[in-house]
Amino acid sequence: MTDSLEISENFYSVQGEGISTGVPAYFIRLKSCNLRCGFLAQEITSLTKEIRDTDTYVEGGNIIGSLQRDGKATWTCDSAPVWVKGVHKPFQYLVDDWKYQNILDEVKDQRVHLIWTGGEPTIPKHQTSIASFIKWFEDTHNGRLYNEIETNGTIYIQDELFHHLDQINCSAKLSNSGMSEKQRINPESIRRIMEHSNYSFKFVVSSEEDIREFFDSYIIPFNIPKQNVCMMPGLDSQDGYHASTKFILEMSKKYFIRGLSRLHISAWGSCTGV
Repeated sequence: MTDSLEISENFYSVQGEGISTGVPAYFIRLKSCNLRCGFLAQEITSLTKEIRDTDTYVEGGNIIGSLQRDGKATWTCDSAPVWVKGVHKPFQYLVDDWKYQNILDEVKDQRVHLIWTGGEPTIPKHQTSIASFIKWFEDTHNGRLYNEIETNGTIYIQDELFHHLDQINCSAKLSNSGMSEKQRINPESIRRIMEHSNYSFKFVVSSEEDIREFFDSYIIPFNIPKQNVCMMPGLDSQDGYHASTKFILEMSKKYFIRGLSRLHISAWGSCTGV
């Protein structure tokens, strides 16, 4: 369906992580992901029901998948309960919400960034839908959108979408996600991202070993410039926020990599849609 988007949630907020931290942003979360960080494969299909009915994957207010619980991952995708479901919405739905939020003019003037996220927004059907939406909006509403995309970097971004993007934020995964190297690293899609004029790779770090891993797995083999790399702590709640942020900043000084926290976690904790 090229006249609709399969949306899990959409909301106006502020970009909380990566090189655009602090920028007013409108998030469009699309359904499904090709990875399942922290979870076993069979958990994803019933994830929403399990959390609602039994809190199987919730501990202390945090979502904990079986891979994390068993020590095979150090974090779990906190948005998975949202992106497992979605509804096809016509393109006009987003414009109507921007009007309701009183941000349409700011969106049209690029003062509010669009953040295409998931799940994984580069799943082929989403690439087609996003590109179609951008073209439809710019043809019919006399505006120029600022499009950021949040991708795990495992799917090649085709021309139909690539040339519409103003910024690519690649949240490349490490072994601390519980995913295998084959699942996490697609050389072709990583090199494609590096063809863009405005890209960054951001890594979730829980230990210094994780930093050594992203050098060995990404920066060195793909020759990624350090100025295009940032790292942030592996946390999804306010517990330990300051200690984790301090660790990242100390590692930034040691490895000369941009160190960031997760601003939205500081403000809202593990809540989504804010």
